Amino acid sequence: MLIAFSVAPLGTGDSVTDAVADAVRIVRESGLPNRTDSMFTTIEGEWDECMDVVRRATEAVGRGGHRVSLVLKADVRPGHTGELEGKVRRVEERLSATAGEPSV
Repeated sequence: MLIAFSVAPLGTGDSVTDAVADAVRIVRESGLPNRTDSMFTTIEGEWDECMDVVRRATEAVGRGGHRVSLVLKADVRPGHTGELEGKVRRVEERLSATAGEPSV
């Protein structure tokens, strides 16, 4: 399964960088395949291990404020692994295969 999530404290001022860094540190230390971009962190693993990481990251961010915003999106596809890279690779392959074709 893939879980993309964003977690941030509310009511802590303009910058949430320190709290978000605490959450990303937990993700990276989890050992799960992961990727962080400007909006979300995506992790890949089994249901229980992914949700544990999300919970711990949320709790870490909560220590920096009195309220936490959590946005989560999941792709639950039993029996599939390597999709953190695989989904992107398939799109890139499709784009390169159709690069010379005229658009409709």
